Amino acid sequence: MEKKQKSIGKTTIAPEVLVSIAQLAALSVEGVSHLTPVPREVNTLFKKGLAEGVDISVEDDVVYIDLYVVLKRDFNVRDVSHNIQNQVSRSISEMVGMDVGKINIHVEDIAFAEK
Repeated sequence: MEKKQKSIGKTTIAPEVLVSIAQLAALSVEGVSHLTPVPREVNTLFKKGLAEGVDISVEDDVVYIDLYVVLKRDFNVRDVSHNIQNQVSRSISEMVGMDVGKINIHVEDIAFAEK
């Protein structure tokens, strides 16, 4: 006999949760100095996450992410960017079970002087 699984409810994830996961994952990558605020347009003044360097959109349960980063000197930009993409994708997939479409990395600056 086949058992039908009964749905007991629905889980929703706030965009702020995805922003936090993306931030922590990006900052954990060696070579990332910090995130920088997203360049803003007038129609995005009140959108969450932009001040923290993360722009996230969700379409058909697929997450699309733009990260604005400042990298440390003496690191290969391409390698660090790939590592950020892999870490953020893995974190989103493992923590919330959502598919990740694209992760665009915007290198805004290189931190030559350590803070």
